[in-house]
Order: sequence, then C-alpha cells, then structure tokens
Amino acid sequence: MLSAVTSTAAPRTYRIHPAWWVAAVTFLALVGAAAFRAVPGVLIEPLRAEFGWSLTTISAAVAVNMALFGLTAPFAAALMERFGIRRVVVAALLLTAAGSGLTVFMTASWQLVLLWGVAVGLGTGSMALALVATVTGRWFVARRGLVSGILTAGSATGQLVFLPVVAWTDATWGWRAASLGTTAAALAVVPLVLWLLRDRPRDAGVAPYGGTAADDVDPVRSGAARTAVRGLVSAVRSVPFWLLAGGFFICGLSTNGLVQPHFIPAAHDHGMPVTTAAGLLAVVGVFDIAGTVLSGWLTDRTDPRVLLLAYYGLRGLSLFALPALFGPDLHVSMVAFIVFYGLDWVATVPPTLALCREFFGARAPVVFGWVFASHQLGAAVAAFGGGVIRDVTGSYDPAWLMAGALCIAAAVMSFLIPRRPPAAGTALPTDREEAAAAQAHG
Repeated sequence: MLSAVTSTAAPRTYRIHPAWWVAAVTFLALVGAAAFRAVPGVLIEPLRAEFGWSLTTISAAVAVNMALFGLTAPFAAALMERFGIRRVVVAALLLTAAGSGLTVFMTASWQLVLLWGVAVGLGTGSMALALVATVTGRWFVARRGLVSGILTAGSATGQLVFLPVVAWTDATWGWRAASLGTTAAALAVVPLVLWLLRDRPRDAGVAPYGGTAADDVDPVRSGAARTAVRGLVSAVRSVPFWLLAGGFFICGLSTNGLVQPHFIPAAHDHGMPVTTAAGLLAVVGVFDIAGTVLSGWLTDRTDPRVLLLAYYGLRGLSLFALPALFGPDLHVSMVAFIVFYGLDWVATVPPTLALCREFFGARAPVVFGWVFASHQLGAAVAAFGGGVIRDVTGSYDPAWLMAGALCIAAAVMSFLIPRRPPAAGTALPTDREEAAAAQAHG
C-alpha cells in the first residue's frame, strides 16, 4: 500500500520554522480581507444621507454579505484541499478588492447588495476561519490552539481596528475614499501571499511544526463541492455538531451581526459622535487580540467546554447591561463593557475548533467550515433583524436584550457537549476511508 506521505527526504533545517512565516502571512491576509468588513458599520449613515435608503435596505446588504461569508467557508476549505491555499487566497483577495472598489460607482440599492453582499461575501468567506483551520491543521502539530487564536484575532481584529481609519477617511474625504482605501489594503497583501504562503510543509522541505513527515498527508483530490457536502452529511449525524453549530450561530448573532454593524448607529441615537463610537469598536479589536490569543493558550490546557460555558454566559450578562450604558458622553462603565467584549469577541473560536478536531478528526477543517457557516447565518439574522427592530420600534434596546438571552442559551448548550469523543468504531469516516471503502465494493 502506498504511503500517505509523498516525500521521504530528510527535512531541511531552518533557523525559524517556515510554519511561522506561513502563519504570519496568513495573519496579514486575514487582516487585509477583513479591512472591508470595517466599512458597513461606519458608512450606514453616509449612505442613508446620500441615497435615502432605509436602515432595513442597507442591513439587507450586510446580511447577504454575512450569510455568504459563512456559507462559502466549507466549500473554501475543500477548494484549498483541491487547488492549494495560495491560489484560493489570492483569488479571494482580488474578489474582495473588486467588490470594495466598485462600490464607488453604485447608484442603486441592488448594486449595494451585489457588491457589498455577494462579491465581498464570497471573497472574504473564501478565507476567514476556514483558512485558519486549514493552515493550523497542515502546518502545526504543536501550538495549534495558540496559533488558531492568533490567526482568528487577525480575522476579527482587521474588521475593528480599521474602524477609526474608515471613520476619519469618511469624515475627511467621503465614503468613496474609505471604500478605495480598504481595496488598497486587500491588494497590498497579494504580493506577500505569492511570495511566502506555501500549501504544505513538504513544499518547504520540512515536517509540520512539532510533528513528523507522517503528519503531512496527501491532500484529498475529490471535488470541492462533494467534499464539503459529504462533510456536512456526516457531521449532522453527530449531536456535538448541532451543539457546536447552535452555539456558534448565537456567537455570530451577538458579535459580527449585531454589535459590529449596529453599535455605531445605536450610539449615535444616544448622541455619541460617530468617530467616538468607531474608536470604541477599535478598542474591541485591540483587546480581541489579547483575548483570542489567551483563549488559544487556555484551550491547550483547559477543557474547551468549560471555556465556552464561561465565554457565552458572561457575554450574555454584559449585553443585558448594555442599553443602560449608552449616552452622549463616554463613561467608565461603557469602557469596561468594550474591554470585556473585546476579550470575549472571538475567544470562542479556539475551543470550538479544538472540539471539532476532537470529534471529527481529519474532517475538522470542512466540518468547522459548516460550524462557521452557522456563525455567519446568525450574524446575517442579527444584521437584518437589528435594522428592522430599530426601524419598527425606534430603539435597539430589544435587540441587545434578545441577544443576551440567546447567549445564556449558548452557555447551556456548551455545557451539554459530551466530555468524551465518540466511542471506538463510531467515529466519522474520513474522505480517504470512504474512498477506500468505495473501491473495495467497486
């Protein structure tokens, strides 16, 4: 039988293992793609002023973006298996840049949906957390939790740290200049990806970090769509998948879907300047780095279920308190909320990814892509629903309270995740095992 490893040559020796360079350029790619995702929250008010579109109309475009962002993830993971990481990332960055840059020519709301929603949703979704799962799974055996935390922070932080820059650019030169600036940020990363990003450790003549050559297995060459769908069909037979996907649905609802696009308009409703509110979300991005890296470190040492229970429960309590914190002036209580929410923003990702590996093994990147799809579907529901609630009731308060209650439900779901993986003989088959079975019966 042929070995799964195609290269038996002795690994090269590097002063810095190439896995860390791959992680670094992946971080930059995620930040570059996420730059555009800083735009909608800041530009809602300028678009309403120039085109007269309702908050519901603009929120619909954001919702399409977030839904496609998530639904693309499992197929992107399969495409990376089929065509390689570098090709998929370059294509995704170019599509994101095109969708962002062409917004300066739009004149109708359907163009907003097509560009913000479809083009940028597909482009950013082709990287996102599917890229994190693929890079950590291929290039790292040791420090996977830590690296997944760092890369996840790049994806989330890029969306938030750019906010003050986008707000300042909009205030100084208008929203079109802000859109072109984010286009430039995505394009700037493309040369680095072409130069430094390698698909697999064997391409650099090394074994995965902390592993051996046996850990660098051949990619699955089946069709991308078939691989993604097969991963979903297998995963839905597992109770842990539904608990993880349900929790992540609420995670997306309470972060990217509600807070990211609607915090600034909500603060503006209470008299807070847009630039101040954007600055607060940028602080979320700063603390998100620390929170996600710390969560990755804890995931290597602590039961991931306990971490998810704490993250979701505390997030729910903080959202219950948020409506009372808004006002025209910035108070210590609001700063405390922002710091906590930053630490908790995507701290859920490393333990969720660790549980996917625990239950789904070699299929973890594709299965996690579907779990992440549920995250973005939750975000889409909140992005659209938040706008509708504001238009109908004149206040965002009901949205914050509903999100808080759902976070408490997510904490309960995390507590219910089994503490042991499936018993021997019940683990889900990998693509390679299914292919071998098909040949045996062929």
